[in-house]
Amino acid sequence: MTTPQVPALHGLAELRQRYRLERERRVRPEGVGQYRDADAEFGYYAADPYKVETGERDPLHDTVDVAVIGGGFGGILAGAHVRRQGVERVRIVEKGGDFGGTWYWNRYPGVHCDIESHVYLPMLDETGYVPEWKYAPGDEIRRHAVRIARKSGLYADALFSTAVTALTWDEAGETWIVATDRGDTFRATYVINATGTLTDPKLPGIPGIEDFKGHTFHTSRWDYSYTGGTPEGGMTGLADKRVGIVGTGATGVQVIPMLAEDAAHLYVFQRTPSTVDVRANRRTTAQDVGADREGWARRRRANYLRIVSGEHADEDLVADRWTASAGLLEKLLPSFRRQGDRRAFEAAYEAADAAKMDELRARVEQTVTDPETAQKLKPWYRYACKRPTFSDLYYSAFNRDNVTLVDTADTHGIERITEHGVTVGATTYGLDCLIFATGFNVGTSGIHSGKLPVHGRGGVRLLDRWAQRGPRTLHGFTSNGFPNLIQMGSLQNASSVNFTHILDEQALHAAALVAAAEAEGALIEPSPETEDAWTAVLAEGAPDHERFHAECTPGYYNREGRGRPNGPTAYPHGAVAFHELLERWRDESMGDVLQARTGRRL
Repeated sequence: MTTPQVPALHGLAELRQRYRLERERRVRPEGVGQYRDADAEFGYYAADPYKVETGERDPLHDTVDVAVIGGGFGGILAGAHVRRQGVERVRIVEKGGDFGGTWYWNRYPGVHCDIESHVYLPMLDETGYVPEWKYAPGDEIRRHAVRIARKSGLYADALFSTAVTALTWDEAGETWIVATDRGDTFRATYVINATGTLTDPKLPGIPGIEDFKGHTFHTSRWDYSYTGGTPEGGMTGLADKRVGIVGTGATGVQVIPMLAEDAAHLYVFQRTPSTVDVRANRRTTAQDVGADREGWARRRRANYLRIVSGEHADEDLVADRWTASAGLLEKLLPSFRRQGDRRAFEAAYEAADAAKMDELRARVEQTVTDPETAQKLKPWYRYACKRPTFSDLYYSAFNRDNVTLVDTADTHGIERITEHGVTVGATTYGLDCLIFATGFNVGTSGIHSGKLPVHGRGGVRLLDRWAQRGPRTLHGFTSNGFPNLIQMGSLQNASSVNFTHILDEQALHAAALVAAAEAEGALIEPSPETEDAWTAVLAEGAPDHERFHAECTPGYYNREGRGRPNGPTAYPHGAVAFHELLERWRDESMGDVLQARTGRRL
């Protein structure tokens, strides 16, 4: 990492102190307990505003080869790769009314991906599709999810508007019994859990949240019947409405400029400002991205992963603010190739961090005309403390007369919601509509949270087994005592800011496991010794980022100010090395995870 021109050490010392003070203004003693599930009690979560009514169906009690839980990109890719292995009966069970996952639910105005579409959208080479925008809008992403599902024949056995409620291993039949909230109890030889990391919306546990008499909803259940318009805007239903929005993260940064255009007045309730860098979105052509060459998308995606993982690349094919600032992701992803001794690296890293944050704060001043508002919008924390956001419209929205920024840092957040508005300090802001852009319970699937109970051999519950010594897996996918259960996600493997690339690699691995088990007539189940060996690999060389995140402003990266757990939760050498490890393991050691079925020997 090259050391940029930054303030002298006394300047950095003053900056550290400013960061500490700003953190203390925002941290809450409840930690993650300050949030609550957006459950049916308030009507935020249960209803599906996008569902196409298809009528009732009879419960299913049949048998399939593979059951995939979740119809987002993880589930679609798992289904597609399994089908490519020649497996016929693949059933995807999805809560939403169609494929898409988070892109099915998130249809709020202005919704886009913040990763370049040519690396974010999977299977571009396989489908022959070239994205229309550098950063795709939600509808384009959702249409691509459907495109993959159709091409892979995944609609035939899919169950939509259906949630899996229990998984139970039947020892005698050596199959999983899958129960759902629609009365289904079908059997599957293999189960792949792909419920994703952005599944369950969350709400702040603000006193009085139940009392508000105006209209309210979560951004992942946008109510166009109330607002009017589409994701492109035109919300005529808000022309005479006072609208409040809670949350200024990635979603808020996108939706706030749209609301500012259409609402009579918009109140933005902010606890912590995001960093908002340049997006520079534009339409693209096949020539722009070299789509005339075979394998162009795989090449571009691999190049992007190397750069944002801190690996060397001869060229930067994407060339955006993610890749330009890739070195500052070191505290999020553990694989960075640090040059020189640790103290020298940390000094260079902090200097680069300070320079980048100065640049982002300067952007606020250059755009926002009111000095007081500009000061409230400046982010005072280290770059890797919160997920970066990107917009060319956000800051200018605060120059409008009908937009008011309400900074809640001095009260550690909103104090109360009343029947008619939101109270911060001595002021109650009267509202007709209150919108929550408060995100999701990140990184927690139904299996990990206990909402989806899993009982394996001998009726043992997965979470009870893990409670003894922590999560035990091989490569994050499989666990002893739970045969033929394959989990996708971020636990005990490797991740990246481009998570669909991670999911594609995981789906490829899951399909290879199924194919090997089918070929050998075997069960997929690692031994306890294999799990122990993998846990040791994770622990060896794991970076210590606990202090860094404990000093960050509160957010989901650091469990709302509590720091990050330092246990072996991720592969310490990064996604590029992890994918290479999996490929070698599939070639050389696949038999290590295959166990004989009853009455058979391998």
